[in-house]
Amino acid sequence: MTTDIVIDSVTKEFRIHDQQAKSIKERFISMGRSSYSEFLALDDVSFEVPRGSTVGLLGHNGSGKSTLLKCVAGTLRPNKGSIRFEGRLAALLELGAGFHPDLTGRENIYLNGSIMGMSSRQVDRIFDDVVAFSELSAFIDQQVKYYSSGMYSRLGFAMAVNVDPEILLIDEVLAVGDEAFARKCLDRIDQFQDAGTTILFVSHSVELARELCDQIAVLDAGRLVAFGDPNDAVRAYRASLHERGASSAGDSGVIAASGEVKLVESSVELPDEGRDWIRTDEILKIHATYEVAARLDDIVFAVAFHDQRGTLVHSTNSTVMGTEITEVHGRVRVTYSLAAVPLLFGSYDISLGAHTRSGGYLYSQEDAVMRFDIGESSDAEGIVEMPITVAVRESD
Repeated sequence: MTTDIVIDSVTKEFRIHDQQAKSIKERFISMGRSSYSEFLALDDVSFEVPRGSTVGLLGHNGSGKSTLLKCVAGTLRPNKGSIRFEGRLAALLELGAGFHPDLTGRENIYLNGSIMGMSSRQVDRIFDDVVAFSELSAFIDQQVKYYSSGMYSRLGFAMAVNVDPEILLIDEVLAVGDEAFARKCLDRIDQFQDAGTTILFVSHSVELARELCDQIAVLDAGRLVAFGDPNDAVRAYRASLHERGASSAGDSGVIAASGEVKLVESSVELPDEGRDWIRTDEILKIHATYEVAARLDDIVFAVAFHDQRGTLVHSTNSTVMGTEITEVHGRVRVTYSLAAVPLLFGSYDISLGAHTRSGGYLYSQEDAVMRFDIGESSDAEGIVEMPITVAVRESD
């Protein structure tokens, strides 16, 4: 398989100075003896990005994701190892990267173009497309220092995606901006994927990474801990977060699975013991037994279903379903009953969890702990079996 990016044993260290001299006297006394510590941001990272594929980078804050992306872009140099790539590269690494605050949006488009090696004539040809995509025509002649972070993101993304790159690097740009613009960015990424563009991007969104990526690389404290199938990589990512005392939503303030509530047993009850699959619209029951170490009066039990591409099919919890739990302690058996399973042919993973009502504290999280198969369904395509009828008659 042809590769566009080869990351070979990349190591990147930073010096962190322990103390900054505050006065001229202190600077003179400490001259040549400034103390510092070494921070290993990347530790012997190696993987290859196949041509035309989309690879995501997942990891906790400080794991080395953005540092690696900057090394690929060439804005940072590794201390050891090498990075090789083939193709025209466009990078959107951080908001306002390459922008001059005292220049207008128009002037910054030409500045960014020159940084990317484009001539003024080449920028002329894409200028209208950049402005149209960014939706900033009313502000394009305003200094960008007056732009909001969302406006920065719009202009930066619009510039990156209109230079017709063969390789596109994106660092969490979809986290900024309104929902409509984020959808517009995702649609453009879909177009790049269809055109065979190689994409390497950082995301804190597990679901987005699962949706977009052919493969995912997981970094933990600068080391590559997993690379490959998105579902397997996500499991490794969540395992690393739990070991560190963080959840997969840790970047948004959710406190990790604590060990106070432990899943000790789980099973899927099928309507017919004679087969290991069910038909669309048959009854399904999911049983989960938890051991609750201390008496809890703020707990919600949750369940989620994903298809084999990692797409979330449905998620819910006991509160959403109208069951308020006043208090639990000791062994607790939770049963989810589906009167009908409106899914099409395929395999589906079940994830189980328990958290506080606010969702801010995670007691337990078990991803893809069970699986069930839909063995017979209609000839419709997709995930969900929808009760659609059709009527055809001659029009008057």
